[in-house]
Amino acid sequence: MSTMESPVIPARHTSKGPAPATGANRRRRGVNREGLEAGKRSTRTILWILLAASLVLYGFPFLYLLFTSFKTPIDTIAVPPTILPKEWTLANYANALGRSGVPASFINSIQTAVISTALSLVLSIPAAYGITRYKTRSGRVFIMAALVTRMVPPVAIGIPLASMMASVGLADTPIALSIAHTTISLPLSIWLMSSFFEAVPQDLEEAATVDGCSRLGALWRVVIPVVSGGIAVTAIFAFLASWNEFLFALLMTAVRSQTTPVVIANFQTQFGLDWGSMTALAAVYSIPVILLTLLLQRKIVAGMTLGAVKG
Repeated sequence: MSTMESPVIPARHTSKGPAPATGANRRRRGVNREGLEAGKRSTRTILWILLAASLVLYGFPFLYLLFTSFKTPIDTIAVPPTILPKEWTLANYANALGRSGVPASFINSIQTAVISTALSLVLSIPAAYGITRYKTRSGRVFIMAALVTRMVPPVAIGIPLASMMASVGLADTPIALSIAHTTISLPLSIWLMSSFFEAVPQDLEEAATVDGCSRLGALWRVVIPVVSGGIAVTAIFAFLASWNEFLFALLMTAVRSQTTPVVIANFQTQFGLDWGSMTALAAVYSIPVILLTLLLQRKIVAGMTLGAVKG
């Protein structure tokens, strides 16, 4: 009995490639692209609005201070107050800069801020380097303890510091005030420099030691030039902490080493505060900090980038 064999039909292989783009798909992609562009534009607009609001929030008080420094005594106490002077005058600047003790207070402020900044850098750089490179438990405890000291109110240590400086013969001296200001800036300086040292690869130091450098030589010749931007940022913060400090200067100075913030607070008349002279001297007092920030702008940006991106 013969059997009929059915012919074998070869299987048809169909390849599933990408579907041709139709008009509907192209329109859908165009709509998605337009939606993404609209979202980017709206995000950019929101960011610009927030930036403008921040500039107004931080810049308006300084602008109001600057405008007040050009007002007449009557305009400074006018109710309601006006932003722009009704009559512009330079008498406040002449009165403020012509008072006795003002030039000396500027010198004291510069001297105290420079000494305090130098002390903060000299102490914070080796401390932060040791913490980040040796990574011991005691180092982590030390940096946390340093940050905790920032939570202590300055008034709690101001009077004991003043008594200690008087007992060693440093009362009413820039050195004593610089040491007191260092207690404020040093914890933040250690924390900042630690973040900058963390961003430097240890391969650079290992290569330097292979070339014959010691640990201190690698720090001085290799690491410090790399973190020079971070050092500039730390120096700015330490300088500002001393430049703007008022409480320690009030408690620890009398006549010889008074800084400008204390002198500004003493501008009094028989009718009350001399707002015109106070704002004029405050405007002049802010010029060195603004110039220093502008001069170190590139270093500051480089330092902030170094601290944000680890190598």
